[in-house]
Amino acid sequence: MLHLALRMAAHRVTALLAVACAVLGGAALITTTGVLAESGLRSQLPPGRLGGADVVVAADQEFHPSGDLPVALPERATVPGRLVERLAALPGVTDAVGDIGFPAALVDGRGPAVPAGGDPRTAGHGWSSTKLLADARVTGRAPSGAHEVAVGAGAGPAVGETVEVVANGRPAASYRVTALVDAPDADGVYFADATAAGLAGRDAGGAGPRAGTVDLVGLRVDEGAGDGAARGAGERVADVVRAEVAGTGLKVVTGADRGDAVAPGAGSARSLLILLAGSLGGIVLLITGFVVAGALGVTIAGQRRDLALMRAVGATPRQIRRLAAAQSTVVAAVALVPGVAAGYLLARRFRELLADRGVLPAELPLTVGPLPALATLLLVVAAVQLSARCAAWRTSRMPATEAVAESRSEPRTPSRTRTGAGLLLMLGACALSAVPLLSRTALGASVTSIAGILAAIGLAMAGPALVRGAGEAAVRRLRPGVAAPTWLALANVRAYALRLSGVVGPLAMGVVFVLTYTLTQTTVLAATSDDTRTGTLAQYELTAPALGGLPDGTLTAVREVPGVRAAAAAQSTTVVWEYEELGEPAAESAPATILGPDARDVVDLGVTDGGLDRLTGATVAVSAEAARTRGAGLGERIRLVLGDGARVDARVVAVYDRGLGFGPVVLSRELAAGHTTTGLDQRALVRTDGTSAAEAGLNALAADRTGLAVAGTAPDAAGADAPPEVWINLALVVVLLGYLLLSIANKLVAATAQRRTEIAALRLVGTTPRQILAMMRREAAVVAAAALAAGLALSAVPLALLGQGFLGHPWPAGPAWLLPAVAATVVATAYLTVELPTRHALRTPPADGLRAA
Repeated sequence: MLHLALRMAAHRVTALLAVACAVLGGAALITTTGVLAESGLRSQLPPGRLGGADVVVAADQEFHPSGDLPVALPERATVPGRLVERLAALPGVTDAVGDIGFPAALVDGRGPAVPAGGDPRTAGHGWSSTKLLADARVTGRAPSGAHEVAVGAGAGPAVGETVEVVANGRPAASYRVTALVDAPDADGVYFADATAAGLAGRDAGGAGPRAGTVDLVGLRVDEGAGDGAARGAGERVADVVRAEVAGTGLKVVTGADRGDAVAPGAGSARSLLILLAGSLGGIVLLITGFVVAGALGVTIAGQRRDLALMRAVGATPRQIRRLAAAQSTVVAAVALVPGVAAGYLLARRFRELLADRGVLPAELPLTVGPLPALATLLLVVAAVQLSARCAAWRTSRMPATEAVAESRSEPRTPSRTRTGAGLLLMLGACALSAVPLLSRTALGASVTSIAGILAAIGLAMAGPALVRGAGEAAVRRLRPGVAAPTWLALANVRAYALRLSGVVGPLAMGVVFVLTYTLTQTTVLAATSDDTRTGTLAQYELTAPALGGLPDGTLTAVREVPGVRAAAAAQSTTVVWEYEELGEPAAESAPATILGPDARDVVDLGVTDGGLDRLTGATVAVSAEAARTRGAGLGERIRLVLGDGARVDARVVAVYDRGLGFGPVVLSRELAAGHTTTGLDQRALVRTDGTSAAEAGLNALAADRTGLAVAGTAPDAAGADAPPEVWINLALVVVLLGYLLLSIANKLVAATAQRRTEIAALRLVGTTPRQILAMMRREAAVVAAAALAAGLALSAVPLALLGQGFLGHPWPAGPAWLLPAVAATVVATAYLTVELPTRHALRTPPADGLRAA
């Protein structure tokens, strides 16, 4: 069977090339998705500044919902400070260090803030944290006084110099540099331990919400005789520590897991990789399956005569299907190797894109293992086997004489089952398109592209019947004097509806995919921008990114600027909302804004019930969408897990409409106090009287105060303010569109090349090459027009409902050039992939063409 399959494949290289391209591109995309998913599950950050710690004890930075993947918590959770002494007394522990991080930045002589390195929100540490560095080399002595610091060797100042330091929002103060620390990831500002605890509000006698806590505890153990002994001792000590902290919810990590303790946000990045892989995987599998099945359908349709003759000489139906599957699997095996290799390279490029856009930490590596390749192999081979057997099913089941008779023509009546299933899919897609009317969320919008692709698959299934009906209607309306090429083209449309629909379907899917996927992104972005623009009354915002947050007293100073009418602080965080869905517990991570009651003067959330003036204490405001779907109306109590893992019950005091722009939940400042990494406000929203004097006053304030920056709140028309997810999704559109176009082009070339017998027969009966070219061009025009019409028709309903639900009018938002560009691409693809193979076939003498068949 394998030998026969190889010989058949050797005689159909052109047709099987379409299958090879479809498999290669699909394998690359599936492998890329698998690498992203595996990296999200297994990738580890380097230990960074914890490289010298053998064991690290930290709070669990994940929420663990029942029956689902963990949800990363981005805000630093704390560890009781008294635990340091307990762990230091354990056998085998040589040093126990309670590490803290808080905002700190150096200030040069001209006043601007100079980040001390790394994340300015956690650049400040106690001197004892240097014990956790790997191979630290210290020049100078440890800081001991209240106005002494050590800095990283690359920071610039020398030992003995005096520097200005802004620490945790306090005014800049003078400190003497007593030491330089040279070690990997040693950038930062190191204070005396007591000074650091006081600045961070962590001293045991303090009254702050995080008093008496540390970020984590790093342990160093007896090194023993060598590295292997040290690792063994570290694991033994880790087991003892786990027993010591059992029941507290703290995590004990060693080895590669230490990197997660450095930055809690790394867990969020890995969770994003998993979400991206999940959302991308569904689209990739749908498109890959569709393209591979279409390519195999064209290929095996060109072999119907060979398969029918085998039936005539005694081959069983099962043998016919096995033969079709075997030759397709051989071709797939050849294309899988370069496809998988390309997938690993594409995953690397995609990670670089995510890192450049700030979505992933630059230090987070990809996990490159064999599992994505194995999954790709299984999925692609299964798809090829199933598609090949389905394509050969009709020929294999027919009596031998009927199979031979039908091998040069198509079935007169398209399959009613196939047509009915296709129509049902299109109707189901229309019903699915109504989701954005019911759910004005990013998740509701994502259904639009899925509905479009399902409708395109339905078109491919019902296509033969629709094309045949359209062809018959067109032929009946032809005038008697129509040109011969036009009559031949339309007759071919009617007689070979299955063949024509096989190329119209993929092109229509390309149109649907580009329009729905791109316009969904731009529509959601437009709706979000509209919510934000309409709801932001403030014209300016003040930030201090190099300081890790706004310094104390900033709001008071802003309110004193002439022309300022209102100013309010704002922060952003992440919460996990616990609720019940269909009687089952559910949890969803969501962005949250932190505001106070004074925010009503600078933002208008579109409050429909309650008021922001009540946003004090353990209270929240929720979007109308969240209130409706989760039973969180005014006065109800909801359960939240804050960004550091703290569980709270909060009362709903306001319900608002602009959830896209401001998120599904707004926390009061009191509720969030002590549950963010820095505790500082991230920005101040400022509303003025609109005069230039007020703007000049704000700029003067920012110039006079270290690290402050003033910016307008108006969205950037050029799209620079677009979230990185938008650019990532558009990059995915480009990659998937490239795969679709390449596969469609190869399929069209293969379908045209298989018509060399038909072209030769037309020439033998007197048709000129010019007439044949004219006929094929008219067929290409029919293909392009049908694909564009079908694609636009299938996209119209989902996009109209999306626009109505998100923008209030039945059309989406997006670039005006998109539709002409799509149309030009479809026309060029149809023309070139028909014109070039036809010209090649015309170079072959007609008699040779018939003999080759």
